[in-house]
Amino acid sequence: MRESDPTTGEPSPVRKIIHIDMDAFYASVEQRDNPELRGKPVAVGGSAERGVVAAASYEARKFGVRSAMPSVTAKRQCSALIFVRPRFEVYKAISRQIRDIFAEHTPVIEPLSLDEAYLDVTENLQGIPLARDIALEIRAKIKAETGLTASAGISYNKFLAKLASDHRKPNGQFVISPEMGPAFVETLPVGKFHGIGPATAAKMNALGLFTGRDIRNQSLEFMNANFGKSGAYYYWISRGVDERPVRANRIRKSVGAENTFSTDLDAFDALAAELRPLVDKVWRHCETTGNRGRTVTLKIKFADFEIITRSRSVAAAIAGRDDLERLACGLLEAEMPLPKRVRLLGISLSSLHAAGESEPQLTLGI
Repeated sequence: MRESDPTTGEPSPVRKIIHIDMDAFYASVEQRDNPELRGKPVAVGGSAERGVVAAASYEARKFGVRSAMPSVTAKRQCSALIFVRPRFEVYKAISRQIRDIFAEHTPVIEPLSLDEAYLDVTENLQGIPLARDIALEIRAKIKAETGLTASAGISYNKFLAKLASDHRKPNGQFVISPEMGPAFVETLPVGKFHGIGPATAAKMNALGLFTGRDIRNQSLEFMNANFGKSGAYYYWISRGVDERPVRANRIRKSVGAENTFSTDLDAFDALAAELRPLVDKVWRHCETTGNRGRTVTLKIKFADFEIITRSRSVAAAIAGRDDLERLACGLLEAEMPLPKRVRLLGISLSSLHAAGESEPQLTLGI
């Protein structure tokens, strides 16, 4: 399933893709800036009593602490865990430094978050023939300029490059060549596939699909019948094939903000008051980037950690901050009275597009 050059009909050159992933980024920044935290288990975000872990140092990960884990669970896993408040402006500034280093080698950069990105270096600005040497140079410069370490995966497509970057973490890199690709995927548990979450992995296991080889043994029709539009993607990646291009300047599909309260709430007025600063954050992003969206989603996490979401789409892009707040509060009001007290609220805006662009067609099933 190789792409062809539209002018010659010949197969396109094998792409050279690098996936760069900073090592425990937020926690490593905190350890860099505070020597007292070095070598100790650190969790960024939350507190010993409330909230969730945004990032964990490698010392904390040895105890099973991981991102998105409730803080109380993390503290139970590691009694010596040190909680640190996140400093997102600092992380963003360092991320910009790192992007500048990427840009010295290629303009084809697809950021996934503050701490990871895909780079297409098939044609690179410094004329370095081997992608592994480009990755070495990038990682060395990141270390020299920021004091932080990064891991890299190098391969001929995005799926395998991301797998490869996990293979030698932290502070390492790994190459999956075209000759290695299919065999590398063959023995991989389906739960390790990027894009296959716990629910899909469980469904695959129930169908007798435990490894890449198991998926590869199925027909495309079988995969489509059981996994819908994702079936073809799973079918091809089990064969080491992924033709998705690295998309430079990728527009985010959504933007959101959430907050865990110091005490659980249930009154509408109190909850609506907590929504306002979240709306401010989301709209500030829209104003900064020029993006606009049509779908508002409210996230409610109850005191017992049950989570529900409620969404509403409108026909045209939301024009102002007050409109966003009105829609968010409307979603909240529709749930009143709530069955339980609330520990967290979140708000997100999706179906994003740049202001001035023609708006995408309204889709159902949100």
